[in-house]
Parts: sequence; C-alpha cells; structure tokens
Amino acid sequence: MDEKRSELLEKALTLPLSSGVYIMRDKTGKVIYVGKSRALKNRVSQYFRDSQKDIKCERMVSSVSSFDYILTDSEMEALTLENSLIKQYTPKYNIKLKDAKSYPYIKIDLDSPYPKITMTRRRANDNAKYFGPYSSASAVYSIIQTIQKSFGVASCDKSFPRDIQKSRPCLNSHLGFCMAPCTGEISSEEYKAVFKEIISFLKGSYKEAEESLNEKMEEAAENLMFEAAARYRDRIASLKSLWQRQKVVGSPELNEDVISIYPGETCSCLSVFFIRSGSVVDNENHIFNADQIIDSESLCSFLCELYTAREFIPKEILLAYELADDEKNMLEEFLSARAGERIYVHLPQKGEKKALCDMVYENAAQNARLYEKQSEHDNSVLVKLASLLALEVVPERIEAYDISNFGNDNITAGMIVAQNGRLIKNDYRSFKISTGAQDDYAAMREAISRRLAHLSDTEGSFANIPDLILLDGGKAHVSVIRELTESLGLDIPVFGMVKDEHHKTRALTDGENEIAIAREQSVFVFVYKLQEEVHRYSITRMTNAKRKLVKTSTLEEIPGIGKTKAKNLLAHFKSLAAIKKAAVYELASVAGISKSDAGNIVKYFNAQQKGQ
Repeated sequence: MDEKRSELLEKALTLPLSSGVYIMRDKTGKVIYVGKSRALKNRVSQYFRDSQKDIKCERMVSSVSSFDYILTDSEMEALTLENSLIKQYTPKYNIKLKDAKSYPYIKIDLDSPYPKITMTRRRANDNAKYFGPYSSASAVYSIIQTIQKSFGVASCDKSFPRDIQKSRPCLNSHLGFCMAPCTGEISSEEYKAVFKEIISFLKGSYKEAEESLNEKMEEAAENLMFEAAARYRDRIASLKSLWQRQKVVGSPELNEDVISIYPGETCSCLSVFFIRSGSVVDNENHIFNADQIIDSESLCSFLCELYTAREFIPKEILLAYELADDEKNMLEEFLSARAGERIYVHLPQKGEKKALCDMVYENAAQNARLYEKQSEHDNSVLVKLASLLALEVVPERIEAYDISNFGNDNITAGMIVAQNGRLIKNDYRSFKISTGAQDDYAAMREAISRRLAHLSDTEGSFANIPDLILLDGGKAHVSVIRELTESLGLDIPVFGMVKDEHHKTRALTDGENEIAIAREQSVFVFVYKLQEEVHRYSITRMTNAKRKLVKTSTLEEIPGIGKTKAKNLLAHFKSLAAIKKAAVYELASVAGISKSDAGNIVKYFNAQQKGQ
C-alpha cells in the first residue's frame, strides 16, 4: 500500500459509524466521485484497503487525493443530498441521468375552464398534470394527436372561453374528430370530464378509457344517436391502434417498469422498458462510459433520480441487477414516498418476469454494442484529425466558435462542444458581445477570453480545458486568438475553419499555412458538421436575442408598460402573438400587470388591428 493510500485509510478509520455522504477529490481539488452510506467509516475505508476491487473502482481510487464528508440524520437524507451533489459537481466516475430539461413531457393544463393537451420540455411547479418524460418529441406528438382524435378535444390554438363563437367550427368538428368547444355547446364541466378520462388513459388505464367510451357508444346507440355512436366507435379504434403499435408483453392488467444493465468493458448501458396495460409504451437507454462506476449504491441513487423526473411510478418495478438489501429497501421507501403508495422492487429469478428482464437485457446489450461501434469510428476520426494537425494528443474536448451579428446590434458569439467526437449540447454557450463596433476579431477575442477565464472553476463544463479550439474564420482570426492564449500562458492548439467562395468548408489553417482535409473524407465531414453547427447555433442565438428585443420594445410603447412588465408578459405568454390574443383577465393574471395595464394592452393592439 502506497503512502497516500495509507494516509487516506487512516483518515477514513476516524469517520463515525453514521449515515452521510462522502466526496472524493483528485489532486486539483476537483470532485471525481460522490457516494452515500449508512456507516461512513466502513464504506469509505473499504476503498483504501488492499482488497480486490473491480477495474473501474480501482481507477477511481487511484485518482483520489483527498475526501470530505457530510453527516446526515438518516439514509434517506443522505440519498437526497448525494443526488443534489452529483447534479452540482457532475463527477467523472458517477453514473448520471441526462439533463431532464432535454426530455419532452405531455402537459395538461388544469387551470383553464377548457384544458389543453400540449408537449413541453419544461416541467413547471404549477397545477398542470405532466406525463413522461418520453424518449422523443415525435413519440409525444403521435400520442397527443391520437388522443385529440380519439377523445374529441380541440387541437387548434384557440383559447376558451375567450374564443367561443368567434369563428365557425373547423373541419375537424364536421368530421367528428372534435367536440367543438368553440360553439359554446359543451360546458366547461363536460369538457373537463373528458380530460379526466385522458389523464386516466395516460396513467396507463387503457382498459378504463375503453370501457368509458364503450358505455357512451352504447348509450348513444340506445338513444338512436347513430352518428355520435359511430364517433365513439372510431375513437375506440384509434386508441386500440395506438396501443397495438406497442409491443404486447403481458395481460391488459400489467403495469410495470423493467430495468436491466449490460456491463461492457468500454461502455455500459442501462435500459428501461415502460409497460402499461400489457404493452411497451416507451423505453429509454442510458449509456455510461468506461470510467463510470455501477454498483448497488450508485444504481440506487441513479434510479431515485430517474423516477424523480417521472410523474407516474407503477406499483411494481422489475430489476435485473442484484441490489444490497439496504439499498433495495431504501429505493422502495423513496419510490413509495414519491408515489404515495407502496412500490415493490423485485429481482426475478425465473418465469415470465425473468424473461422480460432478459428481453430488456438484450436491448441494453445491443445499444451498448452500437455505441461502441460508433465510438470506434469517432475515435478513428479524431486520431486522423490529430495526425493531420500534428497535435500532441488526440483531442477529446473540441470547442468551436463563430460570430454572428445584425449590424452593430446583438453581436453574439456561439460556442459548441464536441466530446470524444460527439456534440454535447448541454455544454453549448453563447456570449453577448459588449464590443460596440462590428469587429469580428475583437468579438472573438472577447468571447474566448471570457470562456478561458473560467478554467480555474472547480466545477461545471468551463472547468475543462479544451484540447483543440476551432474558429469559424481564417488566418487573422487564428493569430488574434493564439496571441490571447499565449498571453494567458495556455498551450491550446488553435485552428481556423476556412470556407471557399461558396461558403463551404475548404481547409483548416494554423495561422500561416492551410491544411487540406478533403483527402480524409471522415475528417472533412466531421469538421464540416462542426462548422455548420456552430454557425447555426450562433445565428439562432443572435436571432432570438433580436426578436426578444423587438418584442420587448413593441410592448414598451404601451402606456404603463416598462421593461420589467414587458419581460414578465413575454415569459408568461411565450410570444407576442399570444399576448395580442389574450383577454383582459388573462393579461391581469401576469405578475406586475394591473387591470389598467391589461386594458391598455388590449386597447393598443385593437387600435393596431384597425389601423388606427
């Protein structure tokens, strides 16, 4: 045992035998692993003993230079704190959930007298019901469209009761796909009752929804309302179609999640299949790299975080991984508290449930193999790129920059990041340039100077030093940024992505010479994608900034509406078009907007519409 490990073991043996969280740091002080335990002394000391450990754990321990700990009153408190710290520090060796903001949800707004069903990526703390998250936006839109058609709720962007009887019913109403609240013939209570059925359906109660629609169909037929009965029949068929598109794996009463893990050498994959009414309605795959540690403790924490982001938790969860008894009990306690009912976590050893776990395991294995294959290709491209540019190391983290402007206003620098050959959109950043004049070189220097100032951060994406900086520009851009990095004492390779007369990628430049990349097709495609992506991102950020300024400026022309009120209105309604359509009572519900302000807004836009 080396001297450093002996010191760490000695410190670990002084820890109390109580619950808490431990935080491992490397020689730079950066957090590399966070864990929890009901007996800190026993758990932490295990890491530094000369006992047999798996490769991933040994790799982590060999990087530890120091550790901290925080005592908690209970294991559950330790679990909550651990998840919070993992989010805060994003440690290298912890398995982590993807940023939940990237997941789409189905949202049902219950505050309105006439609710709506929409897709959102933001799960707010309001009175709405959220379902998901789902694996893709396309899956969400498909479900929403089927629900709208099956249950006959409005798919238009009208707001009720504001827009009742302001226009003729649309084609969907005539075809029987919409109950047409715009006519005023259906009350708020009747409409909300339909949404209760939709909520039941989204929770997995397909059988209940089908039975309810069958009752309505039979009642309509008994009253000789054959057209209405036919519409209910068609809605039942649509729901069946939606359910039958999913893989049927059990009886209609079956509601459970099945989780399995494929532990590969270069990467691992955790797969989750969501089974509702006997069918697989969605699935998720979470890839972990070769360094990330998967054990009973880390898996328990990951699953708690996974279900924190979900609205519905089934009573039974099947897990194809052996959890320690205390971790299993803690997981069940956490999920039960969140669901408001008893949740069971089973580790099946035989029978149909074991077969389901095996099916999900095969899915995880297949996804891991595909990821490994893609990673091999990405690594090959990076090796070729390093060779072409004569880099000392293969560039794991690449940052690309571009400048976009609209005259001297809204000058914006966009930064995108590729890690191991893959775009990491959570690490994208934009910089609003303060340089007054339209000077691309000064703007680029300002943006990268501000970015590099964060290298001393102990956490976050900016704490990672880039292995390569690519600029959307030529020799002059490279010279300016190399002068900057040298003045900061940083040895970061900087190259420009040169375009031809058609504004397409032609070559890379080191500030003096051009390096042809066309002969290496894979490298050319990779650089081309980076250049197009950073250009798209910077243009988008600049355009959004300009639109926001224009919208805010327009609202500020209204008597009584200043910058703060304008921002509040846009934050609430999301668009100027929605503000124009809003009624006085809706506008007055926004923070800081009085009834007088609301009246002025309506009056202002009405006058505009009439051309006054």
